Amino acid sequence: MKLRELIRSIRVLGGSADPETEIGGVCYDSRAVKPGDLFVAVRGYAVDGHRFIPKALENGAAAVLCIDEQPEDVPTVLTDNTRLALALVSREFFGDPASGMRMIGITGTNGKTTSSYLIKHMLEEALGAKVGLIGTNGIMIGEEFIHSERTTPESYELQKLFRQMADAGCTHVVMEVSSHALVLDRVAGIRFNTALYTNLTQDHLDFHGTMEAYAEAKRLLFGRCDAAAFNVDDAWADYMIAGAACPVLRCSAQGREAELSAENIALRADGVRYTAAYQGETAEVNAVLPGLFSVHNTLGVIGVGLLEGIPFAACAQAMNSARGVKGRMEVVPTDGDYSVIIDYSHTPDALENALRTLRPVTRGRLIALFGCGGDRDHAKRPIMGRIGAELADLCIVTSDNPRTEEPMAIIEDILAGMRESKTPREVICDRVAAIGWAIDNAGPGDVILLAGKGHEDYQEVGHEKRHMDEREIVADFLRRR
Repeated sequence: MKLRELIRSIRVLGGSADPETEIGGVCYDSRAVKPGDLFVAVRGYAVDGHRFIPKALENGAAAVLCIDEQPEDVPTVLTDNTRLALALVSREFFGDPASGMRMIGITGTNGKTTSSYLIKHMLEEALGAKVGLIGTNGIMIGEEFIHSERTTPESYELQKLFRQMADAGCTHVVMEVSSHALVLDRVAGIRFNTALYTNLTQDHLDFHGTMEAYAEAKRLLFGRCDAAAFNVDDAWADYMIAGAACPVLRCSAQGREAELSAENIALRADGVRYTAAYQGETAEVNAVLPGLFSVHNTLGVIGVGLLEGIPFAACAQAMNSARGVKGRMEVVPTDGDYSVIIDYSHTPDALENALRTLRPVTRGRLIALFGCGGDRDHAKRPIMGRIGAELADLCIVTSDNPRTEEPMAIIEDILAGMRESKTPREVICDRVAAIGWAIDNAGPGDVILLAGKGHEDYQEVGHEKRHMDEREIVADFLRRR
């Protein structure tokens, strides 16, 4: 592909590279550059890619896309934002594959992963579509699963995935769109046909700084879509809708003014039942996903289906036939009269939702085992401690992903929110030992919530990911016992 074809969508401010240069690939990691590649020098928060231009040239880069002017003998294309440029150049390199598929984006703090799997199921069942999925749990191309490190991959990898999905015959792509992805231009150049807003609660303030900045990042999605469904029961919904440059479908499970609503809600231990109402029609929804938040999630998914042109009854039926999602209120087999639930409740709101969901179905004690991630939002730690102490009968405070922080320092931050509470608590830094202790001390009717890890099968310690699957830990402990 000619260089001029690759850069036609970006803002070019100058440079010395010949536009007729043949480019064989696009790369933003100098170590992976191959002869004939275009090297994009991305200026990151921790590392500036401009430092590695000499290495990229040494490896055979045919041209460099950068912000800073280089020596005359370096073939450069100058622009003012190489993150944005990487996204647009990658789109051109892979032939803009997203434009040939229906793109559905989901943003919010909680509920994105569950909603993405439900939407995928609905599209497959109602339309017979082949669906690509990108999110926290990983990537799927139809039924093929691919592991992923990020909720939303870097723009080059994202466009490469779109190309794979299009070539595999996918007609739709459902993806979680993180606030990081929106701010860092990973999804730049993508037009979404339909978007879904779930909710906004405290998370990622280590990156965004304030809730207002976090909300502003999320709202970017709704200026890049053709239609959007919103959970208007959320406190930030009006702010999000105000940023929408498209038709809006409002969804409510709590009696607010909305085009799509849930009525006659019944919450059960094994799921939810309600009547969905839309434009004078009603449909019964009976989903095997517990908790009021599951009403919000399934209702939002039905909203997406309606915006995608799927008949109302077919949207509701798809919710009735859907199964659960790994790491989202997932029931783990045990050997006694107690229950173990794994849930990815790593934010204050998610932990509160999980505990409130489990309380009505707990005959004995509700036991919350949780920690907080290192190198992330410190402010949420005492809040989660307070929520655990208020809503559980016993708290087991342990490690999550400590990363480069000292695990006990994180735990002390959590305990700061529990000082005024008389709720019993155990502090067991080793998460495997903490799970074993919880099972050893479980009594009849107890429910143990293993919160925070969810679908993850690893623990991040320092810069290393160590295998840790809570399903395996529970099974191994029961086997040895």
